[in-house]
Amino acid sequence: MADLDLQYLLDESCEIARRAGARILEVYETDFSVQSKDDDSPLTAADLASHRCIKQGLAALTPALPLLSEESRSLPWTTRSGWRRYWLVDPLDGTKEFVKRNGEFTVNIALIDGHEPVLGVVHVPVTGVTYSAARNIGAFKSDSAAVNQPIKVRIPAAAPLRVVGSRSHAGDNLQVYLDKLGAHEVVPVGSSLKFCLVAEGRADVYPRLGLTSEWDTAAAQAVVECAGGKVLTADGKALAYNAKEDILNPYFIVIGDSSRAWPPLQ
Repeated sequence: MADLDLQYLLDESCEIARRAGARILEVYETDFSVQSKDDDSPLTAADLASHRCIKQGLAALTPALPLLSEESRSLPWTTRSGWRRYWLVDPLDGTKEFVKRNGEFTVNIALIDGHEPVLGVVHVPVTGVTYSAARNIGAFKSDSAAVNQPIKVRIPAAAPLRVVGSRSHAGDNLQVYLDKLGAHEVVPVGSSLKFCLVAEGRADVYPRLGLTSEWDTAAAQAVVECAGGKVLTADGKALAYNAKEDILNPYFIVIGDSSRAWPPLQ
């Protein structure tokens, strides 16, 4: 990564995410319509406006790097398999939360290098908060005035454990896992904010026993890892990107205190 100026790319990516967030809020304040994509997930004009804004911004920032976005996901594996570095984007993570108007949706921008997220930006349009991180630089949280404060995971984990879970995708598998944790409290949160709460020490663990796509997790994984936490699959490995044809993630767990013995996902 010696040839990458990650600090510059991080600063510029934060600005792009904020601009995309502004486009989202323009739609959020209207009586917007909701369409359904092929997988029955919701799609709004805000998703598309954010995608266009990010695509334009990243193309100007790094013309040589390809982009994979949730709203341009038809790129074939024969094309993607040759990528070493690329931008991985979810223009509006938490569209269900957007439709519910609860504010818990984000803009996610990640830079992947060698199957790993080395830079991540998670912007929350409604509050103006931005989580950002880059390898060997650190993890940060900024307010609407863009003032950065370093963040770190909580070590040791709290007692009782503070668990974040999906507001829209809870299931029986999750409850079985929660029963293994012992004393805990569950905080339901939408979108990639679940990762960010672990990264800033406001939660201890986020078990995900359901399907996600690579653009759902990459940016927030960078934030967690740069804040001292881990994002692990059932076999104890970090989530990898662009390492296989499909873009679905396996089950995973986001942890702050890695010195603790966490129950296996299986």
